[in-house]
Amino acid sequence: MGLRRALRVQLSALCRRAPLSTAPAAREQPAAGPGAEPRRGPAETARPPVPAVDFGNTQEAYRSRRSWELVRSLLVLRLCASPALLARHEQLLHLARRLLGQRLFNTLMKMTFYGQFVAGEDQESIRPLIQHNRAFGVGSILDYGVEEDLTPEEAERTEMESCSSALERDGHGISKREKQFQAHRAFGDRRDGVTSARTYFYASEAKCDSHMETFLRCIEASGRASEDGFSAIKLTALGRPQFLLQFSDVLTKWRRFFHHVAAEQGKAGLAAVDTKLEVAALQESVVKMGIASRAEIEDWFTGETLGVSGTLDLLDWCSLIDSRTELSRHLVVPNMQTGRLEPLLSRFTEEEERQMTRMLQRMDVLAKKASQAGVRLMVDAEQTYFQPAISRLTLEMQRRFNVERPLIFNTFQCYLRDAYDNVTLDVELARREGWCFGAKLVRGAYMAQERARALEVGYEDPINPTYEATSIVYHRCLDYVLEELKHNTRAAVMVASHNEDTVRFTLHRMEELGLHPADRQVYFGQLLGMCDQISFPLGQAGFLVYKYVPYGPVMEVLPYLSRRALENSGVMKGAQRERQLLWQELKRRLCTGGLFHQPA
Repeated sequence: MGLRRALRVQLSALCRRAPLSTAPAAREQPAAGPGAEPRRGPAETARPPVPAVDFGNTQEAYRSRRSWELVRSLLVLRLCASPALLARHEQLLHLARRLLGQRLFNTLMKMTFYGQFVAGEDQESIRPLIQHNRAFGVGSILDYGVEEDLTPEEAERTEMESCSSALERDGHGISKREKQFQAHRAFGDRRDGVTSARTYFYASEAKCDSHMETFLRCIEASGRASEDGFSAIKLTALGRPQFLLQFSDVLTKWRRFFHHVAAEQGKAGLAAVDTKLEVAALQESVVKMGIASRAEIEDWFTGETLGVSGTLDLLDWCSLIDSRTELSRHLVVPNMQTGRLEPLLSRFTEEEERQMTRMLQRMDVLAKKASQAGVRLMVDAEQTYFQPAISRLTLEMQRRFNVERPLIFNTFQCYLRDAYDNVTLDVELARREGWCFGAKLVRGAYMAQERARALEVGYEDPINPTYEATSIVYHRCLDYVLEELKHNTRAAVMVASHNEDTVRFTLHRMEELGLHPADRQVYFGQLLGMCDQISFPLGQAGFLVYKYVPYGPVMEVLPYLSRRALENSGVMKGAQRERQLLWQELKRRLCTGGLFHQPA
């Protein structure tokens, strides 16, 4: 059984062995034939143009907000822009709690930072805000913002234990993983340098089950709140990260082998989707590496497999590896220095095999629940040493569930140097296999941490050199996907960005390509409490826009609030414009007698 098929079997069959939830499983969608649907019929050519959006009209942008909420936004955003306060914000919060007591401290938080960035303590208390935003054209993506309050030492110890195998910890197994995919004590606390993402640490299988139940409740609530809802999950919440590290190393090494052979054939520097290898030369490399014998290669490289071109691209190569590599050998990888295959680690223990199985089970339960509830499931991106495995497991879910419409969305971090290759390869794979492409594009949340780790550990920095370079990559990826949407009505994308230029770029390309909000293919996403001057004008103009809506008890979401403050300090340009617009609207209301404005 090949690696891809093995993952499919585990995702589909293993969940029947020991159900993780009492919720009924949704029936899987029937298989669909390949090929994209035609864009539109002749009757649709007379549709109205893409609506115009004015991000400078403060009256419309803040029509949904009362004046005291504008004052709160101004205060919070101004405090977030103070380097002196940010440097000591944890100490100041601790001092305020001691002086005021828990009850008054909670009240203060709800009047300021908590009230700005968090919707409420539970799903009941957040319902009025969800309904209010929906009335002004803005949907919600529920996000339970609670994190365990671990000390850096506890986080480091937990991470080192959960990212190493039992054999490695006991000294009986020597890891063949590259530096990037090994646990490093100096970066054991994955919260350091992270500004916009919740962090999970592996505690136990029971804790992973608890995280899954939380995600299930968010999916249910999203389904009740909207007919077109989203919910977000993180795979590090659902299982032991050791598996993600090891699987990521395998996937990266096989992909690197392909590019190594491409360089030997003089094809270095091409985009991954455009790189095609001459099969005859590749056969020699495969024999040399000991991957297969000449007799076996005759079965590998057949006309049925490769067609008549005599060439093979990266997607063909990955398909061959999947179909020829036994699951029991999927931790065997090519060593570029020795020119031979080497075991990544001798084996998993029985307990580690069970933990890997349970992670796949949990993913399956969540995907089926989302399908049943009619909710799109977005799999959040994480650190680069986890991401290849996360993307691959997400791909397996997309193959199964994105048959009639894009139900599962993968997340692409455009600050990565290989972001464009990753996006174009997934689009091409969806075309070939006939499933619906769904993606969320973000700039990325782990830049400072990733740079520091690459420098300290000693591997190539995976991040683009500048913010401007990242914006270029973001727009290039977005443009490629929007072009795909023009020709394929079953594909969809979420533009998750607080950058006004990126949103304007998207609107401009939608108009050029004839992509209308009524097509329900392009979505926009921002965080609650940030960039209302973008979200609400979009929603009121008829575009599909969503706010990430965190909720949870005050004290348990303080880590989330700390990162909101830090994130605002990192986007000073956008925050400054937002503060200017808030001042402008307050002054307008004061001069026109609208200070007691009531949203309607």
